[in-house]
Amino acid sequence: MSNLHIGLAGVAAILCVSLASAQGLPGATVHSDSSSSVVAQAGDADSGKGSMAERCKANPQRCEQKKARMKERQAQCAADPEKCRAERKARFDEYCKQNPQRCEEMKAKMKERQAQCKANPEKCREERKARFEEHCKQNPQRCEEMKAKMKERQAQCKADPDKCKPTNDRRPDSK
Repeated sequence: MSNLHIGLAGVAAILCVSLASAQGLPGATVHSDSSSSVVAQAGDADSGKGSMAERCKANPQRCEQKKARMKERQAQCAADPEKCRAERKARFDEYCKQNPQRCEEMKAKMKERQAQCKANPEKCREERKARFEEHCKQNPQRCEEMKAKMKERQAQCKADPDKCKPTNDRRPDSK
C-alpha cells in the first residue's frame, strides 16, 4: 500500500513541479492580482520548446541558473515543507480556477490511476520501473545520481527507520 502512496505522491509531485517550474519563480507565492496567470505560464512551458535537455543544449547558462534556483528551492522546502505544500496547493488552486475543465480531467485521471494501481499494484510497479529504465537510457548520468541518492536514503532508513515512515504517515492531508 505504501507503493501506491509513493506512486500517487509522484503524480502529485509531477503536477506540482510542472506548475512550479512553469511559473519559474522559486520561493514565490501566487497572487490573484498578478498580470500573468499560472495557466498562461504553464502554456508557455509546453509550447513546443522541446525537452529540458534540448533547451539546456541551446542555452546552458540559463539551464545552470535554473538548476541553481531549483536546488535553492529544494533546500527551502526541506527547511519548511509545510510552507512549500501550502504554496503548491495555492498554485494548484489558482490553476484550477483558471482552467476548471482541465483540472477536473486531471483529478479524474488521478483517481482512475489510483483505482487501477489499487486493483493491480504489481502492474503499476512494473510500469514505474519501465519508465525509470527509459529515463536511465536517456539520461544515464542523472540516473546514476538518482540511484546513488536512493541507496543513501535506504542506508539512512536502515540506520534510523523512524525517519522513514510510510508516505501516508507523513502527509495526513493527502487523502
